[in-house]
Amino acid sequence: MGSATLFISDLHLPVAASPLRDAFARFLAGPARQARALYILGDLFEVWIGDDAGLSEYSVERACLRALTGAGVPVYFQHGNRDFLVGRDFAAATGVRILADPLKLDLHGVPTLISHGDLYCTDDVRYQRWRAFSRRPAVQAVYRTLPLSWRDRIAGGVRADSAAHKRATAIDIMDVNDGAIRGAFREHGVTRMIHGHTHRPATHEYDLGGRPCRRFVLADWHPGRCEALHVDDAGVQRIPIAS
Repeated sequence: MGSATLFISDLHLPVAASPLRDAFARFLAGPARQARALYILGDLFEVWIGDDAGLSEYSVERACLRALTGAGVPVYFQHGNRDFLVGRDFAAATGVRILADPLKLDLHGVPTLISHGDLYCTDDVRYQRWRAFSRRPAVQAVYRTLPLSWRDRIAGGVRADSAAHKRATAIDIMDVNDGAIRGAFREHGVTRMIHGHTHRPATHEYDLGGRPCRRFVLADWHPGRCEALHVDDAGVQRIPIAS
């Protein structure tokens, strides 16, 4: 097992064949094999309408993840806003462990909070209402009973509505709220935060009452830029992944 912990998010792997899917498979067979652990902080998939459909549509990724966990590398997953229906069958088929969001870790000696990140976009009130509704177990249970064609149609409508909402909404509203971030640092007693969702990879510095804190925003993947966050005892760095 390697000495570094790797973090990725927002790959948005499509159902159709894609260079991104190829890059992810190479990453799992290559750099990820040398990691102490791999954390996937949501939106690995562009759409996930249930384990019954997703495990078939993403059979290559399922096999690659199983090969990685079978080789002894722990893989952890937090739900994103596109793949929050990833469930127990996915975990059983891949060996991936599904985590709560947010979650506090002791990461190479540094108290660290990890999250997909959408929880902290509190200025986008409409989205937060949808998030709260869609995460209800009863709502998800009813959705999973629907025929696949219905689920796919509903998911397509939600994606189209989300795209229209983004076009009509100021970009700052869809970013994380500074007060929510500072509150999370204080509530969880951490000095480092790692999240995705916003597609704005950057490192942010904070001073919370004399306590220096850092927030790392993971990169979204697209052809020409695929990236993982590499964390070890020496610190944090961004490493490119061949696309």
